[in-house]
Amino acid sequence: MPFDQRHLLGIETLRPDEITSVLDLAEDYVALNRQSDKHADALTGLTQINMFFENSTRTQASFELAGKRLGADVMNMSVAASSVKKGETLIDTAMTLNAMHPDLLVVRHPHSGAVDLLAQKVNCAVLNAGDGRHEHPTQALLDALTIRRAKGRLHRLNIAICGDIAHSRVARSNLLLLGKMENRLRLIGPPTLMPSGISDFGVEVYDNMRDGLADVDVVMMLRLQKERMDGGFIPSEREYFHRYGLDADKLSHAKPDAIVMHPGPMNRGVEIDGTLADDINRSVIQDQVEMGVAVRMAAMDLLARNLRAHRAGAA
Repeated sequence: MPFDQRHLLGIETLRPDEITSVLDLAEDYVALNRQSDKHADALTGLTQINMFFENSTRTQASFELAGKRLGADVMNMSVAASSVKKGETLIDTAMTLNAMHPDLLVVRHPHSGAVDLLAQKVNCAVLNAGDGRHEHPTQALLDALTIRRAKGRLHRLNIAICGDIAHSRVARSNLLLLGKMENRLRLIGPPTLMPSGISDFGVEVYDNMRDGLADVDVVMMLRLQKERMDGGFIPSEREYFHRYGLDADKLSHAKPDAIVMHPGPMNRGVEIDGTLADDINRSVIQDQVEMGVAVRMAAMDLLARNLRAHRAGAA
């Protein structure tokens, strides 16, 4: 099971065979998580610290559950009440963490590159749970597993990513991963929410949903990142839904068996019609949540194997 990474900081550094390794191992954990006894011992004796500088429900709960099911000692650091709020620098935080001898550090941070900086300063495996507009690697991996299970493959699919591309680390990580796996990618959204230089990614760009969704296999909607916007990127939420929100009419232009995805949390009636989000025949949004726990278990398992091998070699 090839996986040579010391950290999981982004999709950019992963090879296609490493991506496949994570997904294949995650399949085993999907099966485990559906059993009455959901526990394994891959992280027994290891300490996992979850450090979220941004609010999160799904990702933090998913990482916590993943660590506990693998036997780790899991601690959630409340950054809102921590020394960081009192002016401690990220480097000082890293030194403090080092003194606690953690084995796995899960970090979400509002600034791009902050997780990479921490990884350079600590003596443990670091997993990026989202940093600014940069990357969210485990979200892309869980999306990939969801697509592979629904479609039976993860290559040569027509995939549309729709909405707030400019502010989305989910979009960036998915573009990298799905591109590595030889898919045809389309971005759909208003020009104000498209990043500059997007043509360098080798994708098709549309500002009309009906044109962009023609004959696609996968429709991946994105959350409007209003907390990252500092101006009038959209005229109104009502107008945004009219033009770019996913409803049955727009979806009818995709393939009849196209699946609908959303990383959550959803703004119903803004990014996606609520009835469509709950349609068990088209929507795989709840599957994405389930796959998230399994993918994070797989990623931490593989990193822990490398960590133990590295320490054994250094001893």
